[in-house]
Amino acid sequence: MTSDNSPAVSPGLEWARKRGLGRLAEKMEMELLEFSVERCVATIPVKGNTQPVGLLHGGAYVVLGESLGSMAANLWAGPGRLAVGVDINATHTHSAIDGIVTGVCTPLHLGRSMAVHEIVVTDEAGNRCSTVRITNMIRDLPANWKPGPHA
Repeated sequence: MTSDNSPAVSPGLEWARKRGLGRLAEKMEMELLEFSVERCVATIPVKGNTQPVGLLHGGAYVVLGESLGSMAANLWAGPGRLAVGVDINATHTHSAIDGIVTGVCTPLHLGRSMAVHEIVVTDEAGNRCSTVRITNMIRDLPANWKPGPHA
């Protein structure tokens, strides 16, 4: 706790919030709750992210998973390196129809050139709605590399 009784923000969460999750995640109202190399947690509301029949869109699960997995891989990669997604898959096993869903991202493999993460997405009742797995390739940045206008 800090002196004003608000919870302390971890260095990883501070890094992720400063970097940002990107415009798509912002439009989906994604909220980061926890962020470290070992575990990342974020939520999105079902409302506003549905398909025409009112279920959370399958792509929303994937965006949540890719956002968490790619950011986690970049935290792992460290300064002067960049992680980019090269493979992602999702298996949807339950449909969220209201409230929020929570994605919990954990590493399956953390190497020098590759990181693999699993993201389990659950609804407020604790039902597993989707399991996302993402593989990120990690590379050294060129010495003259500059981030784009949205970095």
